[in-house]
Amino acid sequence: MDIERLTLAEWGEALPRSGFEVFHDPDALTVLDAHTDAEMRLYGAFKGQQAVGLLPVFVDEKSVGRTVFSPPVSLGVPRLGPIINPNSPKRRKWERINSELAEAVAADLETDKRSTLFRMTCPVGYDDPRPYNWNGFTTEPKFTYVVDLEGCSDVEDAMSGFSKSLRNEMRRYDDLDLTIEQEGIDSAMRIYEDVVVQYEEYDDTAPMTEPFLRDLLSSLDDDRWRVYVARTPDGEYKSGIITLFSNDLAYYWQGGVVASYEHVSVNNLLHRVILEDIVTDPELESVTGYDLVGANTERLCEYKGKFNGELRPYYAVESEGLEMTLAKSVYSTVSGSLK
Repeated sequence: MDIERLTLAEWGEALPRSGFEVFHDPDALTVLDAHTDAEMRLYGAFKGQQAVGLLPVFVDEKSVGRTVFSPPVSLGVPRLGPIINPNSPKRRKWERINSELAEAVAADLETDKRSTLFRMTCPVGYDDPRPYNWNGFTTEPKFTYVVDLEGCSDVEDAMSGFSKSLRNEMRRYDDLDLTIEQEGIDSAMRIYEDVVVQYEEYDDTAPMTEPFLRDLLSSLDDDRWRVYVARTPDGEYKSGIITLFSNDLAYYWQGGVVASYEHVSVNNLLHRVILEDIVTDPELESVTGYDLVGANTERLCEYKGKFNGELRPYYAVESEGLEMTLAKSVYSTVSGSLK
C-alpha cells in the first residue's frame, strides 16, 4: 500500500461516495486552509489506483514547536480526521489500512519529537483509534446524538421516538402563523449574531469568525447547507438554524438560541421543519441521520436526549506526556483555546 500527499483536486477524486463528514468536502477544506496560518496536508493511502484511506491535517510551525491539528481549532468544525474505505468487507483489511495510514502519517509529521503537538478529532463511524495508541498518542471517546431517519416516510415517523413533550410542541407548528423557510447567507449572518451572544452568556467566544462562516457558505455547493429561519407574520426574526449536510448526515450546526412564540419553543419548530425536509425532500434522499453535533456538555444533553437519538462515539487523539501538556498551554495562549 502506498501513502501519498495529495493535491486538493486529487483529494476530491479520491473521496468516497459515503462515510465522510461535511468538512472533508474539498470546498470546505479550501475554506479551512484559507482561514488558518497552518499548512494543509492531504494524505491518501492507495491500493493500486484505488484510494482506501484519507487523512487531512493542518501543520503550524511556531517558535514553541510544531502543532498538527485535524480539524484546525477555533473554526467551529466538530470533527475531521481519517476516512478508511477498503475495497474489501473483511475487517482485517480495514485494520491494515487504518494501521498503515496512522503509522505513515505519524512518521511523516515526526510526531515522536517532543516539540510536536498532535490533536485530532475523528469522524463518527471511525471506530478503531488503536493504531494511534500504538504510535504514542492518547485517545479519548467523545459522543454525539444521531437521530436515525432511515426508512422514515414522513415527519411523524421521524418523531415517533421523541419525548411526548417534544412531539406535542413540534405538532403545534401546523396551528401557528409562524413561518419557517430557507433563507440565504445574510440570514446566516443574523443567526451568527445570536451565536456570539449565546457564547458571551457563558463567558466564552464564538467558535468561528463571521468571515469564515460567510466564506464557507459561499464556497460550499448549495446541497451542503441550508439556513432555516422562523419569522412572525409581520416578518420579525425569531430564531434560526444553520444546517450542514454530508452525503449521509444532516448536522444541527449553529444557531437555535432560546426563543418562544405563542408559548411554544421556536427551536423545536425549526427542528421539526428540518426533519420533515430530510425525510421528504428527494434532494436529501441519501441522508439517513440528523446529527445533533455533540453530547458532551451536560447542560445540553437533557434537551438533546428528548430526540431519542443514538449515542454515537467518536474519538479525540492527541500527543501524550508532560511536554505536550505544557505545549498545549502555550499554544492555547498564542492561538486561542483548544475545543
